[in-house]
Amino acid sequence: LIDRLELESTERFSLTISKDPTSIQATMPALKRTLIACAPLLLPASAFVTQGGVPSSTSHAFVTPFAKTSRKHAPSSSSTARRDTEGDAIDIEARLSFESKLRLDKISIESLLAKAKPAVSLEEAQVAHGMPWDDTIGRSDHEDPLLYMPFWEWQMDFMSESLTNLRPIEHCTSDSCVDFGVNVNEDKKARIVNHCYASDEYRKIRMTYYDAGDNTQVFNSVWYPDPSYNLPVLGIDLLAFNRKKYLAIVDFQPLHNEEADHAQTYEHLLQPIKDKYDSLKGRMSSKFYDETQFFSKQMLFARFEDEGVVDNDLLPAFQQYVSTHVDLLKSTEADDALESQKAVLDRQKAYDTYSAERDPAAGLFAAMFGKEWAENFIFDFLFSLSERKDEFVIPPMPGGPPPGAAARKAGGGGGNPFANGKPSQQQQPAAAAKEVVGAR
Repeated sequence: LIDRLELESTERFSLTISKDPTSIQATMPALKRTLIACAPLLLPASAFVTQGGVPSSTSHAFVTPFAKTSRKHAPSSSSTARRDTEGDAIDIEARLSFESKLRLDKISIESLLAKAKPAVSLEEAQVAHGMPWDDTIGRSDHEDPLLYMPFWEWQMDFMSESLTNLRPIEHCTSDSCVDFGVNVNEDKKARIVNHCYASDEYRKIRMTYYDAGDNTQVFNSVWYPDPSYNLPVLGIDLLAFNRKKYLAIVDFQPLHNEEADHAQTYEHLLQPIKDKYDSLKGRMSSKFYDETQFFSKQMLFARFEDEGVVDNDLLPAFQQYVSTHVDLLKSTEADDALESQKAVLDRQKAYDTYSAERDPAAGLFAAMFGKEWAENFIFDFLFSLSERKDEFVIPPMPGGPPPGAAARKAGGGGGNPFANGKPSQQQQPAAAAKEVVGAR
């Protein structure tokens, strides 16, 4: 793939492609990562690099200037060909083909990068940060303090057994390169762990577990199909507060308003599963999300106070929805057309932007780990395709006073300590967590 990348000056760089591909380091400067992502898109050197108007059959490298340069800098070695900004050293047809492929947005590049050999093995990634945890960081009066850890463990085993070429991918998705793998607040006895994987079927599967003892337990996961599959996103969100109030959402989240606009219909596969569990047939509140956007008619939704629902209904229903999603994808023929994949990525990007701007857990993250970390976490990890506005104001939780009212009284708003851009001195993080229930 890439054997050597040498920055020669501010005007040009040299990229050498080896005949004997080697593994690529997972951590590298942004420029090098981008070039590596582009390498699989390149045509053979002889097809698009010419010397004196004659295709070169021996070239294995090219030099690209960042600024217009004169011909006196042309490489003397026959193993190196030159491309300048005027494009006169590259066959026009090949150049247009190459440029059309590079119209893919950042996630297509990330998906290519994900196919490089990861820095750590799958086995190492699965046990990173001590996962699966067997005890809570907070206080608990229960023998099973980590309520949703069985969901994490089952999903990890299922992914390993059912997906092709499963591999860990980087948590870092931005120039700041924040590692979102784990964050711990020792004072408030709360911690969060995040894993991220890809496979031949899915470009990204992220998993999050938030543990604050009996106060709050959360398991969240989103499965993004590879862009060659025009299929819904699989979303999972399970929350428990004080082991008294519970919220659960599991859904095939559509990319299009019409089910028929996907590669296959799917709601007929989900309805028999949902019909078995009356406890999971609730309706989402319209206070925060519009259930007509990115939610299906067969969404599993439940608010309940009987913890027995978790093991008796939620766990088996969750397992069946996950299995059905993978079966649906594997029964769908991949579409390798670039325009089709770009269209899918555009819809996944719309999904991420919609979700990032409305995530009701933003206040909880901000209260526990700081507003800056929470914002980066939402936009750069949870919804890494989302478009971030210049100034992100964490949305107020439903059920609170009108915007600004709480700020005048206590410096915060809506039960969210960061709803008006700064934390309330009187609002406790636990209250922000509880308000998440009302937000969905």
